[in-house]
Amino acid sequence: MAETPFTERRRKVLYLCQDVVGPRMAGSGIRAWNLARVLAAHCEVTLAAPTSGDVDAPGFRVLPVTLDDPGEIDAALAEAEVVISNGNMLHDYPQLADLEVPWVVDAYVPTPSEALAANRHRDPGERLAGHRVDTRTVNRFLARADLVLCASERQRDLYLGILASLGRLNPYVYDADPTLRVLIDVVPYGLPAEPPRHTHDVLRGVLPGVGPEDKVLLWGGGIWNWFDPLTLIEALEIVVGRRDDVRLCFPGTRHPYAARIPDMEMRARAAELADARGLTGRHVFFGQWAPYDERPNYLLEADIGVSLHPAGIEAHFSFRTRMLDYIWAGLPMVVTEGDVFAEWVREDGLGYVVAPGDVSGVAEAILSLLDEADARAARADAFSRRAAGLRWAQVAEPLVAFCRDPRPAPDRAAGYLPEPLDEAAEIRRELDAARAHTEALEALVAGYRNGRLMRTLEALQGLRRRIGPRGDG
Repeated sequence: MAETPFTERRRKVLYLCQDVVGPRMAGSGIRAWNLARVLAAHCEVTLAAPTSGDVDAPGFRVLPVTLDDPGEIDAALAEAEVVISNGNMLHDYPQLADLEVPWVVDAYVPTPSEALAANRHRDPGERLAGHRVDTRTVNRFLARADLVLCASERQRDLYLGILASLGRLNPYVYDADPTLRVLIDVVPYGLPAEPPRHTHDVLRGVLPGVGPEDKVLLWGGGIWNWFDPLTLIEALEIVVGRRDDVRLCFPGTRHPYAARIPDMEMRARAAELADARGLTGRHVFFGQWAPYDERPNYLLEADIGVSLHPAGIEAHFSFRTRMLDYIWAGLPMVVTEGDVFAEWVREDGLGYVVAPGDVSGVAEAILSLLDEADARAARADAFSRRAAGLRWAQVAEPLVAFCRDPRPAPDRAAGYLPEPLDEAAEIRRELDAARAHTEALEALVAGYRNGRLMRTLEALQGLRRRIGPRGDG
């Protein structure tokens, strides 16, 4: 009898996403959609997410959720053999903290640094309250996770420090893997395997104010508070003073999941500045949010991709999804130094790197690229080499390997997992310790009062009172 070939059992994976999936998607939704698609080649995948419009999932099931009812995922959780989500979903589904199956936490958005920049314009009391919540949440999900995903080695260093403070860098994890990739590994944002394809015009000759021969600068994502579109708009004023054929397009200024992601202050500031300089509708164009499938058309019609940010810790740990789109499309860039992508742009010659807030530097970089005979063609090989290692199927390999053979983290398997302190319980313990210390001092004083030392001191004090104060003459 011929032997039956071994068939690997397809594990049941539940992927929870806080972002909307559908025709219009932002970074987190796009990431969940593509990772679910890669995993579907190896596992039975259910992507639970808010939905918008028609959703045609390639090889996996989509479970529409509201994020308002923790019980809406209980049936899916009961079937899952591994669960994937970002850690902040503990607010939506608190039962994740008590999962009996392995939990993969996708921490590619570094909350500890991004939230500081996102909330900088808010009331100080509100900022501090939000910071406390963010800190507790990060500690909770890192203390519980069986595998943590991050987007870069920089981010991995950040999370390793937090994991160390939580006791997760312990002998059990080290003995299982001295590199600690068994606990935290890099799964960056990825690129489609197929190159982008232009299907129809969306900008030149279509968008009112953008002519067929105009040069287009593309801001390929949202205008969030941690970005710096103001420097770009000021630089554009210099650029159009030297050549009038340049147009700056912001195809997506408002997040497609407006119910959860509010409009940000920086978008309003950018619009106000463009209005004040007389650029809106002539040289600067603001859209709402371009459909996901239209992304290639915008990228291939543009001449330069732009991404600017202020100096700060947010940029250092960031991983800009829009800049991966530029790499995918071979779109020359002007970017601010300080993040991983700026290093790639400088190293590979993919465009120009400028200092934060350098208006004249941005203007000169844009003009230099526009003056080249064919900036895109001259860099095509460099873009292709960089893109080759960033395909979704490649970057997802650590996640695929885990989901094909899910297991608890080594320390959790051994029954050892330090939990982060509950803040209220910690305060109670501090108060109890303070009271105990005070009671001990009072008991010590009482003992002295009953002893020889205190009787002697009291006798000396009484003698001093009888003698009275002494003068100098």
